[in-house]
Amino acid sequence: MRTVRAAAALAVAFATGAVVALGASSVHDYLAQGGPALAASPIGVRYVNQSPPNQVMTTNLIADVAAKAEPAVVTVTAHIPGSTQSDGFFPFAVPPQTSNGSGFIISSDGYIVTNDHVIEGASSIQVSVNGYPHPFAARLVGASFALDLAVLKIQAPRPLPTLPLGNSDATRVGQWDIAIGNPYGLSNTLTVGVISAEGRPLTIGNRNYQDLLQTDAPINPGNSGGPLLNLAGQVIGINTAVQANGQGLGFAIPINTARKVLGDLLTKGYVPHPWLGVGVVSDNPANAAQYGLSVDQGAIVAQVMSGSPAARAGLQVGDVITAVDGRAVASAQALVNAISSRQVGASVTLTVARGSQTLTLRVRLAQEPNNLPSGTTG
Repeated sequence: MRTVRAAAALAVAFATGAVVALGASSVHDYLAQGGPALAASPIGVRYVNQSPPNQVMTTNLIADVAAKAEPAVVTVTAHIPGSTQSDGFFPFAVPPQTSNGSGFIISSDGYIVTNDHVIEGASSIQVSVNGYPHPFAARLVGASFALDLAVLKIQAPRPLPTLPLGNSDATRVGQWDIAIGNPYGLSNTLTVGVISAEGRPLTIGNRNYQDLLQTDAPINPGNSGGPLLNLAGQVIGINTAVQANGQGLGFAIPINTARKVLGDLLTKGYVPHPWLGVGVVSDNPANAAQYGLSVDQGAIVAQVMSGSPAARAGLQVGDVITAVDGRAVASAQALVNAISSRQVGASVTLTVARGSQTLTLRVRLAQEPNNLPSGTTG
């Protein structure tokens, strides 16, 4: 039932030695975006809101930045238990797995930022820190499936080195950047490039990234969760994905995305995301023909998730959502934007075209289950 547009193959850069290529897709835009405004940090995180000073490129500038930053970059190892799954006919066993990624320390008492996909499904997590002979057991403090962010906590015997969080809104295309991480298990690997684009939307699996930084700094499996730095040593992004069949196309979550939700991750363990519970595609001639429709705008419902607000309200596959609270929606993305602007628990009125009928359905938005601290994706 899933419609996939022809697009560049992408890979989430995490499991060491195992790059999985996924087709970029426009269908099933899971309606779980947004988040609260940036609040004061409940821990000792260094925020830098001003633009970094102009840097004079010297022979050792990048080496100096790296030397200062590397002690705060960590290796994250997630142990994922085995399970039994089914292909629809026969059960099969999935063996235990180990996933290696990166992260960076944001407070001296041991709070660490990484990607949710690095630790998703883990029964235990370990963090290796420069200068310590043995890894630390890590506790998952909070995670957001939709934003692909996670915060871990370790207990170290002394204060840990940290990285300051910069201002990704101040980045410019052509600006130098530095990626540090542990690709293929090779710790403290540094690559250099420039910001090659901003505001890139990508869909990888069930995650819809809305506003990624694009860099030509080489990013490889194992880099996920590591910092993307400017020449002042400030974190401007979180390395997240690479293009599997190309070169010079890496992607990072802007650090301001993390800054906006860090308080929720630390205090609630999740990020409040309004959830309607449908997968949608934009109405166009090809999609409309697939569902036997003739309407010319709106969001076609391609999936209704069991137990979701949409299911409780009576939405059906093939319905076309044309308006939210009386305001027209012209596409799937317009519907995503309309839902993301609401709050969890808010009631919205959907205008729905079903065959020759026009229906008005009242829906109370719920918290997206993918954002629960357990990292479940139900």
